[in-house]
Amino acid sequence: MKVAEIRLFKGIDKSFIFYHEEKNFSSWHCHPEYELVLITKGSGKRMVGDSIDQFKDGDLVFLGSYLPHEWKCDKKYFNENHTFSGEGLVVQFLSDFLGSDFFNLPENAGLKSFVNTSSQGCLLFGETKRIITEQMVAMKHLSETDRFYKLLAIFKVLSSTTEYSLLSSPAFVENYRSDEMIPLKNAIKYIMTNFQRQIRIEELLEISNMSNTTFFKTFKKTTQMSFKSYLIRLRIGYSCKLLTDETLNITQIAYESGFENISNFNRQFKKEKSCTPREYRRNFVS
Repeated sequence: MKVAEIRLFKGIDKSFIFYHEEKNFSSWHCHPEYELVLITKGSGKRMVGDSIDQFKDGDLVFLGSYLPHEWKCDKKYFNENHTFSGEGLVVQFLSDFLGSDFFNLPENAGLKSFVNTSSQGCLLFGETKRIITEQMVAMKHLSETDRFYKLLAIFKVLSSTTEYSLLSSPAFVENYRSDEMIPLKNAIKYIMTNFQRQIRIEELLEISNMSNTTFFKTFKKTTQMSFKSYLIRLRIGYSCKLLTDETLNITQIAYESGFENISNFNRQFKKEKSCTPREYRRNFVS
């Protein structure tokens, strides 16, 4: 499954893109622009690099250049008449849209640091999220000139914020830049899409067109862990999100996350998180 390069249209009279998304959100893709994404209506599965999380209304993420991503909405947002009811707001800009030296100005040291960090994807929260959400929603009704100055105001907030968490792993991001890694990128995307079921190694070898030995060696070099460890960590990470939903029981979550039996799930979870799934849920609720 390849990563598509999907780019929004930008008129020659504009320096950056502001877009109100009302169609089905794009599938797994990347682009050279930096991107600020606000989901105003929607819920489902968010994939950024090798991170998989659930998202809902108000999700706000800043994405670095060429970082693969996808917001996959739940079925309830796809209507019987083939219309889509999700919505989002998007700001995109190239690194040199204000000139090649803008981010290198001494006054922009904080902003440059944040932009560089965004190569892993930044999930924004707290007061930062509240302020930027208000500014992005306001941009819908502003002139092109006023939108530009709103973006500069957003930059000011981002230049000093610490209210964000990183999404993708550094190893994934670093290795994703090389064209030589395309076969492994496709395999990783396949794992991320199918981790909830049992994945045969033969499937990955076919997708990556690698031998057994080459695949395991390359995978470990790229992700800094074995394929088995990567898959378990992916499943445990997803189960943590499901554990925040008290309507699902532990057994349901184990199978939904790709584990074949509850005992293995409990064992792997405790090894990864140093507590049982039940304890994790209890700590989260309290």
